Amino acid sequence: MSSRKVSRLIPSLLFLALTILPARATAGPPTDELRHSVDGIMRLLNGHELAKPERNRRILDLMRERFSFPIMSQWILGVYWRKASPEQRDRFIDLFTHLLESTYKSRIEAYADQYSDETVEYTSERIKGDKALVTTLIHTRNKAIPVDYKLVSTPAGWMIYDVVIEEVSLVRNYRTTYDEIVRGEGFDGLFSRMEEKIAQLDSAPAGSETKP
Repeated sequence: MSSRKVSRLIPSLLFLALTILPARATAGPPTDELRHSVDGIMRLLNGHELAKPERNRRILDLMRERFSFPIMSQWILGVYWRKASPEQRDRFIDLFTHLLESTYKSRIEAYADQYSDETVEYTSERIKGDKALVTTLIHTRNKAIPVDYKLVSTPAGWMIYDVVIEEVSLVRNYRTTYDEIVRGEGFDGLFSRMEEKIAQLDSAPAGSETKP
């Protein structure tokens, strides 16, 4: 699969990577904490005791607890992070957090029909200092998709700061797109584009796809 095609599929694959049923394996704290979040999301998705709005809110809370949006934002903006004012940094973190949450929200309702039969196998874990790499394979009906999680140790636990799907990095994908926008339109242009995308996602029918 080409990197461009995978890039377009990242929102759906990322949702799949954090919501399918995990295969059990012995591993260290990074994998255990990642699996804990996945298990919690699965219980909410497969349960029927909560109304959909409350269920979806709890799912997003679990996702928010496992992603380090400030660290992801620094990696995505790269050199522009150092050039940004504190206010611009805070604005980007808020918008990027909202963007990923809106992306997840648009996929929740489609989960049961599309991804209920897939499993994920945790294949390895490597820790170096305060960073860890957890490699997995998503087993679908037709193929095994490699998904790697990059995590950093924080006071709140092991937090995701990048996801690499079939060798396409979530962070690098956004960095490439946002670098071009900032160079041409500045931070105001980037924020405007992000707000438009969020509005598009929030107004789309549940379970529908939107172009990146």
